[in-house]
Amino acid sequence: MKYLLTGATGGFGTYALSFLKQQVALEDIVVLARSEAKAAPFREQGIETRIADFADYDSLLAAFAGIDRMLFVSSQPGEAVSRGDQHKNVVAAAKETGIGFIAYTSFPNATKSTSPLAQDHILTETLLKESGIPHTFLRNNWYFENEMATYETALNGGAFTYSAEDGRVGWALKKEYAEAAGNVLTGKFLSGEVLELGGPLITYADLAAALRVATGKKFRSLALDDGEYQNDLKVHGVPAESIAFVMMIQRDIREGQLAIKSNDLEKVLGRPAKPATLALKELLASNKESVSFDNPPV
Repeated sequence: MKYLLTGATGGFGTYALSFLKQQVALEDIVVLARSEAKAAPFREQGIETRIADFADYDSLLAAFAGIDRMLFVSSQPGEAVSRGDQHKNVVAAAKETGIGFIAYTSFPNATKSTSPLAQDHILTETLLKESGIPHTFLRNNWYFENEMATYETALNGGAFTYSAEDGRVGWALKKEYAEAAGNVLTGKFLSGEVLELGGPLITYADLAAALRVATGKKFRSLALDDGEYQNDLKVHGVPAESIAFVMMIQRDIREGQLAIKSNDLEKVLGRPAKPATLALKELLASNKESVSFDNPPV
């Protein structure tokens, strides 16, 4: 059985690879990389690595040859070839090469979501359904890591600010989502077509309270209106194009786009997701990841 992992150079993919190595033999793992330079670290670990680009259909055909099951981590938007076109290539190449199962990282409540972020995921889910390839949609909610800039500002003398009002989010750690993906990919957890993955639903006010408990630090938590929040982001040096993205996320959360109640993550992991206080303690202690507004996670 050959398992292919895309997106292995990213944070999510790094965690997914780590969990995959615990479940299957190293010789059964294949990693996709976009260049020889990015492939080198995996090859040094003895992992078979194939060079391909989602924008290059022929490279995908070669890379997918002999693959049985694939973890398809969605690409980043905003590249020369649109994410939608890239994903069309992936699904078509997977069908042509006979891949037997795809686990795809999608967006919460994708088919009913009106978020601009959901549109490429809706397209990809449709393509996978039409392809006839057995699949599972891993509809990941939000990462605790996505709020690192907010934590850092609050813990360094600023305020914990947001404009999402009482909108609720199913935050969980990136590595928890990645472990769930690995369990689905290997068949350790037998799922249906859709998994709505996320932690307990909480608000930004709840998240700020958890951060205080996790760190023992005092800071202000300010629920701002959109104009005030935009100004706050400007003051903290966030680029204009990234401010637009952040404001879109705040609007989505305010409108309930991420308020998807589900215990699917607990079922796939075989345990509850870590509560916010413990998750934040672990995240801040590791100090290995920080969010860059120049490359926001979606």
